[in-house]
Amino acid sequence: MVRFSVLLASLLFAVSASAAGLEVTGAWIRHLPAGVPAGGFFTIHNPGKRAVALVGASSPAYGTVMMHRTIEEGGVAKMVAVKRVEVPAGGTLAFRPGGYHLMLMHPKRDIPVGAKIPVTLEFSNGRKLTVHFDVRGPAAQGPAGQKTR
Repeated sequence: MVRFSVLLASLLFAVSASAAGLEVTGAWIRHLPAGVPAGGFFTIHNPGKRAVALVGASSPAYGTVMMHRTIEEGGVAKMVAVKRVEVPAGGTLAFRPGGYHLMLMHPKRDIPVGAKIPVTLEFSNGRKLTVHFDVRGPAAQGPAGQKTR
């Protein structure tokens, strides 16, 4: 029974992480070869009555983690760095390909597809939440259950 409880707790942690009411689900990294920065994607749900902002991220596996947003100007997509992203009260914010995303640069070691990488998200209220991101290959398009080659 104890083993089952530990296994169940481990599975629940792998699916989502939460702190101070915030919940993060669907965390994954698109790993690209040859030193190209990886992209980090996830969804944050804020069931609280106050908005909170994501103001930073870090990982012991990468030298630099930045928040970016893909925008289109004149028919050309480009990435711009962002310092803060609001998560509305009672709302959800998705970091996904073609929108907000994390840029994970300068890996400190070889990071294979299939690994789970801790990323700590930092919020404007001083809270930090460490989430384990699944590493997927270059063809990955979304969370588990979607194209993940």
